[in-house]
Amino acid sequence: MRHKYRGKLPICLLIGSCFLSPILFSHTMVESKEYPNVVVIISDDQGWGDLSIHGNTNLSTPNIDRLAREGARFQRFYVSPVCAPTRAEFLTGRYHPRTGVRGVTAGAERLNLDEQTIVEGFRQAGYATGCFGKWHNGTQYPYHPLGRGFEEFYGFTSGHWGHYFDPPLEHNDQWVIGRGYLPDDLTDRAIEFFRKNRDRPVFCYLAFNTPHSPFQVPEEFYRRFADAELSLRHPEQEEDLRVTRAALAMCENIDWNVGRLRAALEDLKLERRTILVYFSDNGPNSWRWNGGLRGRKGSTDEGGSRVPCFFWAPGLIPPGTIISEPAAAIDLAPTLAELAGISWKPAKPLDGVSLVPLLRGTATSWPERFIFVHHAGRISVRTRNFLLDDRGRLYLLREDPPQTKDVKAAYPEVAAQLAEAVQRFREEVLPLGPDDRPFPVGYWEFPVTYLPARDGVPTGAIKRSSIHPNCSFFTGWKAVEDSISWDILVKTPGLYEATVYYTCRPQDVGVRLRLSFGAHSIAANVTEAFDPPLKGAAEDRVPRTESYMKEFRPLQLGELFLEAERGPLVLQAEFIPGEYAVDVWMVALRLVKPHASE
Repeated sequence: MRHKYRGKLPICLLIGSCFLSPILFSHTMVESKEYPNVVVIISDDQGWGDLSIHGNTNLSTPNIDRLAREGARFQRFYVSPVCAPTRAEFLTGRYHPRTGVRGVTAGAERLNLDEQTIVEGFRQAGYATGCFGKWHNGTQYPYHPLGRGFEEFYGFTSGHWGHYFDPPLEHNDQWVIGRGYLPDDLTDRAIEFFRKNRDRPVFCYLAFNTPHSPFQVPEEFYRRFADAELSLRHPEQEEDLRVTRAALAMCENIDWNVGRLRAALEDLKLERRTILVYFSDNGPNSWRWNGGLRGRKGSTDEGGSRVPCFFWAPGLIPPGTIISEPAAAIDLAPTLAELAGISWKPAKPLDGVSLVPLLRGTATSWPERFIFVHHAGRISVRTRNFLLDDRGRLYLLREDPPQTKDVKAAYPEVAAQLAEAVQRFREEVLPLGPDDRPFPVGYWEFPVTYLPARDGVPTGAIKRSSIHPNCSFFTGWKAVEDSISWDILVKTPGLYEATVYYTCRPQDVGVRLRLSFGAHSIAANVTEAFDPPLKGAAEDRVPRTESYMKEFRPLQLGELFLEAERGPLVLQAEFIPGEYAVDVWMVALRLVKPHASE
């Protein structure tokens, strides 16, 4: 059984002479270019209170707690209230509205192509770069991880995934079937990446998909929570204990995997050559104990945007360092670049700053700064002492983390100053006009383009399999007048092999599908039934709102000529012999012959 070694990880006490001196470590990095490894671990929807080191006695997270105790922990670390914006801020050191990331699905999650990521900086310095898990900053190349500095990608590019046991995943440009529970599989892949690149410095981005819903977790981790009496509850909101129990079990699984990764680093003799940062992408995805902080995921208050953040680097960061100055995801890229000793000079100005003086304990003073949190037009701003929330209320944050007392009347000048800063942010940072970016097609560096249902636009009765576009498929197709389209921009004109991933009931076989772009089109008949069951319900600990998954069969439509232009790629059903046409997961276009004639 995959979890039989839980609790039996080797322990290496990094105390006393085991620590290298910061001066020696820095000299080694810069002078001989023996760069340290860098591991960035991000969890998905894990709140500040979902760790035992922050006082939550409902669960135990000893491996993550060790990172915090043997390294540095931030008391006030801020991210966006939702997933994709936080990831963009980490990758670029810039506030997410500047980077093109406006939302979490249907193309709004994409990181603009003129943004330079910290990953590119590490790759240029000679690092092996790998991303394992949830990407969520664009699907089609060059938005894809392999277009943003990574040499290897294993995971999924959407905002959430619909099944966590043996799911379909991308490995570079191919679809494969995962092995076992997804967070365990991702950790296995990260460990293997270190093993095969042990003679090179490694930049490893391990992006867990948990505790994001759907709430699926192996029995070994869920067992002790199934009927547990939880001593800590949310003090004000009604709590769904089924969700809390599942989420906490998922957090303990994350902790187990963090321990496995650290044990692997020790086994490879890499622990003293590694910088590791652990944080979450936003607040908790349900009402549960969160240290008394107001709000949850989606809120610009403390509960939605204040998350765990720990840095661990033996010999570089003094153990037991506690940092009270506020910091944010925008600070991670410049901090990691300086810690590792690489040169990273993006063309666009950063919003973040390097936190190295705070981490090393060398800062004799630290300037006051504004840290903004934005979501869906709502903006809050923080300083060392104050928080102005998105309704204009002012709080003395150090004295009142739960935001219980509005002190605007007592500090009118502070409130006015912060309100003015918010207005400047709104005018200078938030985008003007609608998002008008097409989906790119036709790069030889990555010749296949996947166009999933979440990026398509249906007409008529066609609908997605969930209200959440991520990981959905199109269903309910009844009429020949209805269609699905994708707004694409073709870079390379030529012939493209077109494939539709479909399911079809036996009584509906004979559907004729046509795919068109401009004046060119191809068509094929569905000659084989494929009607597999939905997956996921049996493993869910709590009923879901996300789509269930199922297998889809590829239907080769043929070769379609695409001009180098922008326009709608349209999928139609010319003939529907039964009640329904097909369900559609995605369309794939593979460049096979550039500059072909008709």
